[in-house]
Amino acid sequence: MIYDMIVIGAGTAGMTAALNALRNGKTVLVLEKETVGGQISFSPRVENFPTIMAISGAELSDRLFEQIMSHGADFELEKVTGVEKNGDIFTVTTEYGAHEGRTVIIATGASPRRIGVEGENELVGHGVSYCALCDGAFYKDEEVALIGDANTALQYALFLTGYCKKVHVCTLFDRFFADKAHVDNLMTKDNVAVYHNLSLREFLSENGELTGLVFENTTDKSEFRLPVKAVFIAIGQVPDNKAFANLCDIDKNGYVIAGDDGKTRTDGLFVAGDCRTKSVRQLATAAADGAIAATNASLYLK
Repeated sequence: MIYDMIVIGAGTAGMTAALNALRNGKTVLVLEKETVGGQISFSPRVENFPTIMAISGAELSDRLFEQIMSHGADFELEKVTGVEKNGDIFTVTTEYGAHEGRTVIIATGASPRRIGVEGENELVGHGVSYCALCDGAFYKDEEVALIGDANTALQYALFLTGYCKKVHVCTLFDRFFADKAHVDNLMTKDNVAVYHNLSLREFLSENGELTGLVFENTTDKSEFRLPVKAVFIAIGQVPDNKAFANLCDIDKNGYVIAGDDGKTRTDGLFVAGDCRTKSVRQLATAAADGAIAATNASLYLK
């Protein structure tokens, strides 16, 4: 079968693109390599999406997935390894085979950025985590650390206060870069300690399990040790667009270069969401990207 549209990624941008295309009478295949909903599905509380006072990222993602499936989307849990265009038809190759479509929308989002300190990879799942919602409950009544200073980091910290004996929030700079509401809320918690100007230098471990962290104070160069059984790292995200480099331009940070119209240098290939070059990456802008890319893809098909 040749689909009108193949959407790569089942995050907010990808599923919104699918929804708009389906409502426009197009046949759509959605491909996702890991988790329906993308990164937002790990957020414990979403409060900045229009018309919804508060909702978990997982519930929001499930609702959107149910919506596109009810409109007739095809869905496969497959990792895309490459895209080629021959004439007017795209061939999207995955680990399990290939699919053909007349248009393609890249909506692969981004993955958690790693901190890059020796021993990090070995301790993932053994005290090092990038998802408080996934792993926070494992450390009930324990002391944990949270590294990060923006909205996701503070949301994670707030979530952890409900489980953990104490949450040590460590930032690289001298302030937070999160919304004031998150900062104010965090400051009301009596089981939170905040440390600024700290750069992680070492993971401490015994028998393959995290036992603590060693930081350097960036102002006076002093050493700061923090004995904890877990650290949650929330320092941003990185895209993975290497599979599409033959058909679109990618900047030095790995993002697909495209404007608000979602168009790439290849006719029929569009991009939406956090994986493209843009100044604001929020749930609402991801949804907007998906709607715009699908609309322009539909116009291209005409």
